[in-house]
Amino acid sequence: MSADTGARGQDRQGEVPVVVPGPKGVPLLGSLPEFGKDPLAFFERLRDQGSVVSWNFGGKASLFIADPDLVGELLREVESTFDQPDLGVAFRAVLGDGVTVARGRDWRRKRSLVQPSVRPKQVKPYAATMASCAVDTADGWRDGQRIDIKREMAALTQRIAVRTIFGTDAEGDVEAIGRAMDIAQREIGAEFSGIGAVLPDWVPTPGRRRVKKAAAVIDREVGRVVAAHREDGERPDLLSRLLTAQDETGARLSEEEIRDETVTLYIGGHETTSSTLVWAWYLLARNSRVRDALDEELDRVLGDREPGFDDFARLPYAQAVVQETLRLYPILWLLTGIAKEGASLGGLPVAPGTRVWTSQWAVHRDPRWYGDAEVFRPERWLEGVEESIPEYAWFPFGGGPRVCIGARFATVEAVLILAVLGRRYDLDIDPGEIRPMTTLTLQPDRDMLATVRARGGGA
Repeated sequence: MSADTGARGQDRQGEVPVVVPGPKGVPLLGSLPEFGKDPLAFFERLRDQGSVVSWNFGGKASLFIADPDLVGELLREVESTFDQPDLGVAFRAVLGDGVTVARGRDWRRKRSLVQPSVRPKQVKPYAATMASCAVDTADGWRDGQRIDIKREMAALTQRIAVRTIFGTDAEGDVEAIGRAMDIAQREIGAEFSGIGAVLPDWVPTPGRRRVKKAAAVIDREVGRVVAAHREDGERPDLLSRLLTAQDETGARLSEEEIRDETVTLYIGGHETTSSTLVWAWYLLARNSRVRDALDEELDRVLGDREPGFDDFARLPYAQAVVQETLRLYPILWLLTGIAKEGASLGGLPVAPGTRVWTSQWAVHRDPRWYGDAEVFRPERWLEGVEESIPEYAWFPFGGGPRVCIGARFATVEAVLILAVLGRRYDLDIDPGEIRPMTTLTLQPDRDMLATVRARGGGA
């Protein structure tokens, strides 16, 4: 029997949720200072108070929900009774009005144009690129070498993103884009949880100035690559698919829309997978039993060859390692929506304008759904935990109509990279706890330094 236990949603059916009063906070700002100090711990405290907790975010009425059934209802009702919120100046400066932030008819149009480029059947042709780039990284490592895992994974996933989106390594200043993205990600996270979240758009803060400079670099480099594609004609990459995509009227994406969707794909194909791999290596280094089980599967399935797309299905334990990493260190750490007229959750009316929050970090670590919730135990995904927990007790890619369209791409990429590098090497990470930092994704709060150790069977 699985060590994970939990009650299905039917035990709570018919019961209207009770709103538990949360922290009162301070005048004007409410609980924003406490939230900004440590958002993850703050959400865990709210989760432990009840399934629906009221709180005040910068003077605005808010609800935090931790019940997976209510989370699913929120995600399914975005675009109907809940609105996508304004995610701030920093977020808009980088992602513009792309499919991630667009609303209503505009969102439906953009999603219909972008989704065909990254639907599951399109992932297979890119698997060879994923594995090839990972092999290049592995070939560059040496036994005993000291590396910064975050830097190595960022460089690797960035190379994959550039090849799959732009079709080449050479176009544009890849390093400039990478530096600009790092700045943008930090400033987006800072604005989510700091005073910038409640300041008017016109207030010029140092962080907003930094993110605007970073966005200008991104604009310049993406514009250069798009111009080259238009001159060279169609290619077998994601950008070419965007350039030729047409809606039901025959209209194509504008230049500004191409820029926004290209940046969205870049972040989805680079930042998210890189973050997942960083945390996977951290967890593997701290759990020798799991590392041994992964080694056994890689040796048995791959032997002395590199993996391809078909090996994804043959590596269930590697998949479970990625799933468990996404449970403990999810790509997205919060989701939020604004109630419209007629909004409700579980039969509980939600006043228009109320901001409803949930957090993958808090829900994924809820002991109601997972035995030993804080423990890294990939086996739970092979023992049928998904059949014993509510649907939205695990939602690293969001859910509902706005579920991440690149989820399959990111999962296959993470598993193949883990297989290529893990077949050859172990990474001995320097001792000491590394804590997550809430940027656009969860990043380590310091450099993650490690010593590369060649494995005898696969090096």
